[in-house]
Amino acid sequence: MNALTKPMEAFIFWSRWLQAPLYLGLIVAQGVYVYQFMHELGILVTKAGTLSENEVMLIVLGLIDVVMIANLLVMVIIGGYETFVSKLDLEGNPDQPEWLSHVNAGVLKVKLAVALISISSIHLLRTFINAPQVEDRVVIAQIAIHASFLISALAIAWTDKVMMQTLVISHQTKH
Repeated sequence: MNALTKPMEAFIFWSRWLQAPLYLGLIVAQGVYVYQFMHELGILVTKAGTLSENEVMLIVLGLIDVVMIANLLVMVIIGGYETFVSKLDLEGNPDQPEWLSHVNAGVLKVKLAVALISISSIHLLRTFINAPQVEDRVVIAQIAIHASFLISALAIAWTDKVMMQTLVISHQTKH
């Protein structure tokens, strides 16, 4: 039986590398966001004297939104690769993100949830600024989605906390 399970287990463990192209695809998507950011920034700069205060605010919020999504992509790409595929050889690299030293699936989920809430907040703020042009049902739907993100993040954080407490108790009873 062991002669059969060893190769199967090795193959299952190797299968994590199937995720690597997904992370490379996210890097390409991040490049698209860089292009989008530069395009929006170009509009802001070239039309600076002709835009209203609300238009400037909406474009700036759009830029912030792109940056936050790019940050989310970095967390998913680096954190996901490090957690699920392979360790990154960054020992001694001065640019290593501080959060990467203690990343795991639970920490990554909480960080992603917070990033999604932040992105949702920006979208909601943009909607409120444009409120006269936006239908009430759209505003209500965005508030409901934002509330769902908040509730989900709280549930994820609570679940992670309970899991960590369980691990600590389990570790203490073994020693």
